[in-house]
Parts: sequence; C-alpha cells; structure tokens
Amino acid sequence: MIESGTHTPGVSAESFGLPPNTALRYEQPDSRLTGYITDYHVLDSDVGPSGSAIEWMLPSWPAIRVILADNPIALTLGETIYDPMPEATLYGTTSKAMRVTSSGGVTIGAGITPLGWSRLFRGRADEYRDRIVPLDTMMSADITGELVSLLRTSDRALDVKDILDRFFLKHMGPPDRSEAEIRALMTLIVDDRTLDLSTAAARIGIDARRLRRLATHHFGFPPKTLLLRARFLRSFLKMLAVRDHADYSLIAATYHDASHFLRDANRFLGMTPRRFMAMKTPYLDAALRARAAVFGTATTALHNVDTERS
Repeated sequence: MIESGTHTPGVSAESFGLPPNTALRYEQPDSRLTGYITDYHVLDSDVGPSGSAIEWMLPSWPAIRVILADNPIALTLGETIYDPMPEATLYGTTSKAMRVTSSGGVTIGAGITPLGWSRLFRGRADEYRDRIVPLDTMMSADITGELVSLLRTSDRALDVKDILDRFFLKHMGPPDRSEAEIRALMTLIVDDRTLDLSTAAARIGIDARRLRRLATHHFGFPPKTLLLRARFLRSFLKMLAVRDHADYSLIAATYHDASHFLRDANRFLGMTPRRFMAMKTPYLDAALRARAAVFGTATTALHNVDTERS
C-alpha cells in the first residue's frame, strides 16, 4: 500500500477520511503547468473479502491514467463497458458518471484541462467525449511507453509528482493560437455568476459561432452542456457532502424547481440523486474530500485556473 497524503504543505492525509485498505494521494503540478494540468492523483487499494469493489467517478475534464495493477479493472461509461481497461488510457471529457470495478492495485493519473488538451493532443476533443481510448492512440507509442516505464519503476507515491512534472513539461506542445480565449472560457464555465455562456463570451469578444467552435474542439461539448454540467455538479456536490438528497435549498437558484434539477441528475448521473446517495461510495467521498483539501475544489470539472490554490 502506498503512502497516502500530498506534498502540499498544511494538508494531512487524515483529513481525507479514507476507508480501510485504501490509499490516496493528490498533488499540485508544477506552477509552469497551471491552467494545463488540473492535478496528479494516485489511488491504491487492497483486494477486499469479496475480491472486488465497485466505486463511482463523477463527470470531469479529460485525464491520462496508468493502471499498475495485477488484476484487470472494468469501467462502465454510459452504454459502453471497458473490460479490461488498457494499461495506459486517455479519458475524454465526460458528461456521465462512471462505474468502476476494481480488484486492487495502483492507478496514477493526471487531470487535463481544455487548455492542456490543446497543448498535448492534435485530435478534436468532441471526438473523444464520453469515451476512453488507449493513450497510444493520441500520443506516440514511444511517449506512452516512456510514461508507463517511469511510473512502473517509481515508488508510486512520493516520486509521482516530480516524474509527472518532468514528463508534461517535456512533452507539452506549443501554445494554441486560441489559448487566451480557451483560458477565458474555462473561467466563465465554472463561474456561478455565468447564467448564459453565449452572453458572457460575447462580452469578452467571442461571438456565438466562435464560442461553439472553441467549445466543441477543445472542451468536447457544446457551450450549453458545459454550463449545465458545472451547475449540476456545483449543486450535487453540496448535497453529497451532507448526504441529504431532499434538501433542495442546496441547489442553484437558477433551477426552476426540483424536477428541473432531477432532469439534470438523470442526464449527468444516469439516476436520481436519491439513488446515487443510497449507494456506498466511500472511496469517491474520500477523493472529493482530499481534492478539496489540496485544491479547494472537489472535482476537476469545477477547476478554476484563476482561483485554485497555489
């Protein structure tokens, strides 16, 4: 089992509230990667009495993950089942909660922002939304092999931050010509004062046609979907923190009523909040607490490059 925690000063692994036989690390990337990489994370667990465990992941920005486990991991995303998951994977931007079945072992990941996507990959983000693909379909086999080798020979814990910092600084491509606009849209999407993304973007000089083109190409979804996902997660995470599916005072004021919120829940969770919160998700709960402790925000989907802790 790896050592839980973080290199971030003032944050203790005890605050993560991890369930038994699990470990978790969250790390802040090098300041030169701010805006491109949301976080580094390392997940570890021992095989439980049943031989496998089921957990959930919430919708998020893209991520690169390397699975260093003896037993296969299976993941369900929408109607697609990935079983077994590839050793090195790229998760596209997701709009659906994901069900993960694991039998123990280490997974090491890095969250990628839309800005990071523009620097690391040539493919359009909308071609990979709600999809998981082998990493070597987007990065060369040599670069993918380099990453896997570096992580396999590491301690899979304290070493990971420096390894991933060096890897991404080495392989980050040149800035996209639309970098300033992409960065501005990232901020608008997660700002709870943004009620209409088209109107907000127009104020900073991005017209509706260009907004849609930038959103689909670099973010993976049309503007409306991105804004709805942020609003829903902001509301649902408040409910999840207190495990009260009936406290609709916690949801955003822009929801017309509870049924409006429930429609979004079906869209982004695939079920009602009541059903999701009735499930045991101790590792997800701990991961949300841990990320909030290190970054101030529980999920990459609400990662704001202007306000995240540094």
